[in-house]
Amino acid sequence: MPTTPLHDQIVAAGARLSDYLGAETAATFGDPRREYVELRSGCGIYDLGWRAKIVGTGADRVRWMNGMVTNNIRDLPPGHGNYNFLLNAQGRILGDMYIYNRGDYLLLDTARWQALTLLEVMNKYIIMDDVELTDITEKLTALAVQGPRAPEVLRDAGFNFADVEPLQVQDIAWNDLGLSITRMAGDISHSYEIWLAPAGAAAVWDALARSGAKPVGTDALEMFRLAAGIPRYGLDITERYLPQEAGQDQALNFKKGCYLGQEIVERIHSRALLHRMLTGFVVDGPPPAPGAKIQRGGKDVGEITSALTVPGGNGDRTLALGYLRMEARSPGAELSINGARAVVRLLPYKELAA
Repeated sequence: MPTTPLHDQIVAAGARLSDYLGAETAATFGDPRREYVELRSGCGIYDLGWRAKIVGTGADRVRWMNGMVTNNIRDLPPGHGNYNFLLNAQGRILGDMYIYNRGDYLLLDTARWQALTLLEVMNKYIIMDDVELTDITEKLTALAVQGPRAPEVLRDAGFNFADVEPLQVQDIAWNDLGLSITRMAGDISHSYEIWLAPAGAAAVWDALARSGAKPVGTDALEMFRLAAGIPRYGLDITERYLPQEAGQDQALNFKKGCYLGQEIVERIHSRALLHRMLTGFVVDGPPPAPGAKIQRGGKDVGEITSALTVPGGNGDRTLALGYLRMEARSPGAELSINGARAVVRLLPYKELAA
């Protein structure tokens, strides 16, 4: 299992390590609940070395990539990105990624464990095209700063930048170190990513920690993900599902023309052929296991994909994601999971994470 460039920093800060999406990183620094609260109301810092970076070069890169993924790459302005699915010919989801227009190249950002599969699939479709895909994960890493105090902490640590929109990238210099800063997509509070060479990661981490950012592990990130209703590929989104079922409209563009799997996506869109959809739930009791059946009137109408107990201002809540048949998908409807009451919350349920 690969370690990340911040391994020594997170160990020194007291982390318990675990595998997360293809790399060993911090699961917690001792108290995931406190770390979750820091993300919500303070400023947390966390390792993003479990993300992979892939560069697309060549004269045909934009045209070719636009024909591979579900979003509009052709019209991305320089310094901007968007969220994408890679589909198979049957319209099933093979993976997800963010793609950024970096001027003379495209930058793909995905979970490490997905990178090899995505590269294998994509490379099969490079025939006579002037396109080359290169995994540069060992040359470009990332960390994140998140929470209402994140802009203040960044500036106290000497990061001088004009605030960026979600998925907009700005290249800056910090202590003679070149790096890039962007904001995460669809964030509820301030969430910034810093991309940089691995050799500089420790210095950036230490400077941000001295300025007040508190270390956060992936246990707390998973709490935040559930509270924000954000699905994770490999868990809530897999090859079993079609894009519209996943409910991630920001990954789809219906005006861009042909791409791999587009015929199926367009058929569902034009005929409204949707039988189930990713949905949020508030569940009474402990978190149900993935695969737990959702029932209405004693009949199965869906299944859970992920669930966690998350701290809240009014006490702990069990939040879950799962696929639910459309006829049962009414906001506030009361269903049953393992005999426990589950209340339907359509995504994104920002009122639960605010």
